[in-house]
Amino acid sequence: MTTTRPDERAARVVDGLVEIFLAEGFTHLGVAELARRLSCSKSTLYAVAASKEQIVVAAVRAFFRGATARVEESAAVAGSPRDRIEAYLQAISTELRPASPAFIADVEGFAPAREIYRRNTQAAAQRVRELVAEAQTVGTSLDATFVGAVAGLVMESVQRGDLTRTTGLDDSQAYAALTDLLVAGLR
Repeated sequence: MTTTRPDERAARVVDGLVEIFLAEGFTHLGVAELARRLSCSKSTLYAVAASKEQIVVAAVRAFFRGATARVEESAAVAGSPRDRIEAYLQAISTELRPASPAFIADVEGFAPAREIYRRNTQAAAQRVRELVAEAQTVGTSLDATFVGAVAGLVMESVQRGDLTRTTGLDDSQAYAALTDLLVAGLR
């Protein structure tokens, strides 16, 4: 018989929470329902965090932490600076694809989760600025500061939901469109 260490169990529970929240959002789900769906006890969930709100924060933070690591891995293996920009933004689009409209709405409506998404977006925008600056050093004539600022503004508009309201594109689609725009400009 194999035993599961508490930290391994908590990690699996958080992964399950992330999957449920991405698919359905989280405001409508109680701790008892989450425990039932994850086949664990409420005390197992409370071992992850002390309240439903903190459980949500832990899951949202885990989602963005994992997504960030995968996005950076994608960019790291790309060749040229332009390829890194494309890989980075495409990876963000890919990571956001499973995020349902309910998840995005719940994140927007819950200040701690919204703040996690906002901080993550700011860090990603800064990373795009750095990647654009790298591309500028190898032959592109675009103004890296301007392009990076525009990308950052678009990314923040995506995070706030402004682009969805204006264009109907979800967050993943908006990042895919931003990728196309920046890559075309860098060619």
